[in-house]
Amino acid sequence: MLAALFLLLVQIKGQNMALTTKQQALVAIAANEAKGNIEGLKSALNEALEQGLTVSEAKEALSHLYAYTGFPRSLNALGALQQVIKERTDKGLRVVEGRESDPLPKDYDALKQGTTVQTQLCGGQPFTYTFAPQTDYYLKAHLFGDIFARNNLTFADREVVTVSAISALPGCEPQLQAHVSGARNMGVSDEALKEMPALLEKKIGAAEAERLRGALAVVFGENYNPVQTVDFSVWPKGAPNTAYAQYFTGNSYLAQMEGGMANVTFEPRCRNNWHVHHKQVQVLICVSGRGWYQEWGKEAVEMTPGTIIAVPEGVKHWHGAQKDSWFQHLTYHKDVQEGASNEWLEPVDDETYNNL
Repeated sequence: MLAALFLLLVQIKGQNMALTTKQQALVAIAANEAKGNIEGLKSALNEALEQGLTVSEAKEALSHLYAYTGFPRSLNALGALQQVIKERTDKGLRVVEGRESDPLPKDYDALKQGTTVQTQLCGGQPFTYTFAPQTDYYLKAHLFGDIFARNNLTFADREVVTVSAISALPGCEPQLQAHVSGARNMGVSDEALKEMPALLEKKIGAAEAERLRGALAVVFGENYNPVQTVDFSVWPKGAPNTAYAQYFTGNSYLAQMEGGMANVTFEPRCRNNWHVHHKQVQVLICVSGRGWYQEWGKEAVEMTPGTIIAVPEGVKHWHGAQKDSWFQHLTYHKDVQEGASNEWLEPVDDETYNNL
C-alpha cells in the first residue's frame, strides 16, 4: 500500500514537468554512466526502478551509451545494473522486466534506415562525413541504423540519454550543442530541455548543469553568462550551512575537515555579512573558484586558488563568491584568546557587491 502511494505521488509530481518520469530517471542514469560514477549510478538505478523504469529500458539506455562514452563505461554500468537487479530481487523490491525491442525484418537495411534517422536528427539536412568515410558508415549503419532501430526506447528518450551523458563529459561542447538541436528534431520539447540543467544540478553536479545551460543558450540564441564551477570531488561541498544561514546572502555549505579546519562553499553571489572576530585571528585559504575579501574602508581583494588571508583581530570584514563563480575556502582560527567570539553585523548591500 505504501509503495503504491509513493509511486502515485512520484507520478503526480512528474506530471508537472515536461520531462516524463522515465526521462527524468534517464537523465541521472546517463550522466552517472558518463562520469563513471558507479555508486551514483546504482542509486539512480534504484530510484528509477522504484519509480517504474523497466529493466529493458535501463539496459537499453546503458547499451545505447557505448556509442557515446565507450564500451568500458557501458559495460561497467551494465554490470552495476545486474548487481542492482539482484539486490532488489533478493529484497523483494520492485523490478519490472518490461518488453524487449521488436525484432527487425530480415530485409532490414541498416544503412538506408540509419541515413533517414540521421537526416531527421540533423533537421532534414543530409549529413556525410567525407573526411572519415568509415566513421560516416558507422554512424549511419550502426548508431542510427542498428541502435536507433531498437524500439524499447523512443528517439526522444535516446536523445535525452545522449544529451545528459555528453553534459557530463568536459570538452565535448560542440557535440553537446549538436545533440541539443538533434533532441529538438527528435521530439524533445524546448520546455523539457530547459528542465534538464536543474535536474542535472540536483542529481549530478553544477559543472554538468552549466555545460548544458551553455549549449542551450547557443542553440536557442539566448544571452548566457557562464558560471565557473568547482569539482566537489576534490574539496567536498558539505551540507547546507543552515546554522549560519541568517548571516549569509545566498546559499553556503559547510564541510568539517581535520584539525578544526572547515571548508566553506559559496554559490555564485553568496557572501556573508560584515562581521568581526574578537580575540582571535581568522585564516582564509582559497582552494577553488573565485571570491572576494574586503575589510571596512578598504578595496576588496580578489581570492583565487592559493590566496591566503589572515584576518586581523577586531577588523570588520566580509568574504564570499564572485557573481559568476562558485567559491571554496578553508578557514580556521589562530591566536585564540580566552573569551574569543564572532560579532555578526549588517549584510553586504547589493550596491557595494555589484560594484566589485
